[in-house]
Amino acid sequence: MLRADEEDASELKIGDDFLKAKCLMNSEVAILLEHRCDQMKHMSGDSTTQLPQVLEKSLQYVKRFSRFTNQGSVKQVREVLSRYQLAEFELAVIGNLCPENVEEAKSVVPSLKTKGRGHDDEAIERLLNDLLMIKKFE
Repeated sequence: MLRADEEDASELKIGDDFLKAKCLMNSEVAILLEHRCDQMKHMSGDSTTQLPQVLEKSLQYVKRFSRFTNQGSVKQVREVLSRYQLAEFELAVIGNLCPENVEEAKSVVPSLKTKGRGHDDEAIERLLNDLLMIKKFE
C-alpha cells in the first residue's frame, strides 16, 4: 500500500485497493438505483410508496449528471472505453465528463499523459470520437 505522500493519480499511483476497485459512471449508478426503486415499489405492492430520501436524492443527482440515458448506450460506452485499456477510475471520469478534446481529456485525467501506456493524442482522439458517436445516436 502506498503512503499518502507517495500517491499521485497523474501517474496512476493510487494504491492497490483503488486500482482494483470497480468504478461506475453516473449513468450506470442511475440504472442501478432506478432498478432498486422499481424493486422497492413492486415489493410494497403500492406504486405510491415513499422511497427513502437518500435513495431519491442520490437518483436525482446521478440522473442530473449522467451523460448517457439509455441502458444500451451506457453498456456501449463501457465496452468502448474498456478497449482503450484505461484504469477503472479513468474510464469512469471520461465516461462521466465526456471531454470534448484531447487537451481537456488530459486535463481531467492527467494519467493519460503517462508515456508508454499507449495513449498518444491520436488514441485519445479516437476514444473521444467513439464517445461522441454513441452520444449522437442515443
